[in-house]
Amino acid sequence: MHLKTGWIVSLAALVVLMGGGLAAVPAQIPPGKRAPSFALKSVEGTSHALDAVKDHPMVILYFFDVESRPSQEGLLTLDRLARQHREARLTVWGITLSPAQKVAEFAAGRGLGFPLLPDTSGVSDLYHARVVLPTVYILGPQLKVLDYFQGGGRTTEVMLTRLAERTLQARQPALARALGGEAGAKDPGNTEARAVQGYAALKEGKLEEAAKTFDGLAQKTGRAEAVGKEGLAAVYARQGQAEKALQLADEVSRKAPERAYPHVIKGDVLYSQGRHAEAEKEYQEATRKEEAPPFQRAVAHNRLGRLNAAQARYPEARELYDQAVELDPYYVEATANKGVTYERQGQWGEALAAYKGALALDQNDVFTAVLARKAQERLDLERDAARSRRVDALVKELAERYRQQKAAPVEEVDAWTSRPMVLSFVDMQERGGLADRDGFPIVLAEGLTEQLNRSGRVRVIERVLIERVLEELNLGSSELADPETASRLGRIMAVKLIGTGTLNHLPGASLLNLRLIDTETTAIPRILTAEVQPGPAFQKTFFQLSRQILETVMEKYPLRGYVVEAAGDEVMINLGAQQGVVLGTRFAAVEEQPPVEYKGRLLQRAQRTIGELEVTRIEPDLAYARVLEQDRPLKTDDKVQETGGPARETR
Repeated sequence: MHLKTGWIVSLAALVVLMGGGLAAVPAQIPPGKRAPSFALKSVEGTSHALDAVKDHPMVILYFFDVESRPSQEGLLTLDRLARQHREARLTVWGITLSPAQKVAEFAAGRGLGFPLLPDTSGVSDLYHARVVLPTVYILGPQLKVLDYFQGGGRTTEVMLTRLAERTLQARQPALARALGGEAGAKDPGNTEARAVQGYAALKEGKLEEAAKTFDGLAQKTGRAEAVGKEGLAAVYARQGQAEKALQLADEVSRKAPERAYPHVIKGDVLYSQGRHAEAEKEYQEATRKEEAPPFQRAVAHNRLGRLNAAQARYPEARELYDQAVELDPYYVEATANKGVTYERQGQWGEALAAYKGALALDQNDVFTAVLARKAQERLDLERDAARSRRVDALVKELAERYRQQKAAPVEEVDAWTSRPMVLSFVDMQERGGLADRDGFPIVLAEGLTEQLNRSGRVRVIERVLIERVLEELNLGSSELADPETASRLGRIMAVKLIGTGTLNHLPGASLLNLRLIDTETTAIPRILTAEVQPGPAFQKTFFQLSRQILETVMEKYPLRGYVVEAAGDEVMINLGAQQGVVLGTRFAAVEEQPPVEYKGRLLQRAQRTIGELEVTRIEPDLAYARVLEQDRPLKTDDKVQETGGPARETR
């Protein structure tokens, strides 16, 4: 998923007489603590306050000496990469104690992409960065210290490598690859830098590039070999080559037993094979081992949290999600997963707080945004006592109807006129691997409900009502996979179509198989398939699926009605917003043709189109349409049938 809140890399630069080698300094701001606030003005006089960027996902404080080349090295590297990867919105601040003339000389001709901020208020002392330079702090969300480095040379290389890992966590794989490349160029033997490049390529779906990078490491000996083969195992797993992935991960575990990630890879493969108990043991083993970068250790905790949540061990799951976020503060998925555990326990306030925390990391995360809207709606329902009582009573009534197999009472209408098209979605079954995110079926159903209701052509039953009825009847997704059970449920709520199906989680993507079931006939008018991936394309998936559903509705269940009045080039028909008519909907006026007698049989002929109409005004139960074409003047009781309209678009 793509972070668009904006990156601020505050490079707080201080001029001192030293700059170069690594030295031990006892004082520092420890990881996990909030960075002290400060405000300074740039050489142009613009004010820059650290608190003003507390909502940015990453801040780097880089203390350096303007007159020391080793001290400047990392800063200038970051500035160059920021220009090459503007999509990451990498911004740099520079803070220096140098005289104004020295600062001007440093900036002259460089065209720096960051402001230089003279330190006039002791920021260097506040950050214990006066003695050894450069001193670098990497700050995460809410300005918490993630990493701390002092010294140039080899330490700059280590800093760039760790920053590459952090940007990979923050879903900036292109920048992560570039940072890893810079660190690797300084030291071709830097295993961690090469590994970050491989995992960044893997995250971008560039499997050949990832395999080439990891294979290069695997040809070496010692730790590099283990890291390389571990990465190759991850590539094999992503390619669906389960046995090769297991064999290579097992080999790494034997040769480097302290490494954590091979157990995650084995757990993923075993889970996809239905060997859930074995997978859980592998994830547990992964969480106990510390030899892995933070982003890989975080995945192990999230996976184990998912398994605990699936078994309703919610407190244990939340603890594991918290540990995952502590390791990877950019882990939107683990943060949202914690919210899902609260949701399943009916703790909507806590769920909403977790979802808001995830959205603070990535405000464009469609998956979490859908969950947050649902949680807010449920909170609103709980606070509305009168509405809550009405829902409770309706749930009991519907559950009793289901038990007695009584269909919902339907208003009597003629055989031709359409009733409102009502749909509902029930949770889909999840199969295959263990997705990084919990709540996939919830989000798909909620997202489609929002899109379809927005179209005006159909009405989708509120999810809260469906969920409450299912709870009352103790029905799960496995029972609802049966068309007869789904049809019975739909009939008690006067639902015409029910959407259900399966979500098969594969390496790199999930495949949705969505069946639309006609509750009156149990027929399946359409089966929809789609590749589903949380991220920038997730909203597009909702649009495409909802459009296909609407096309099916209009093709298989076109609106039908009668002309109530006709006057010149305008007619009134007995269908309105309640039945799904929207502005621009087109109708054909039709008339029956007499049957043809052939060899003693009467053969029914197709209806004849005698006019074309387009809706221009809508009332709840009536619509007014402009006559586009007519073979004869239209009159009261002429039949009309939908032929298409703007409802195909749900945006």
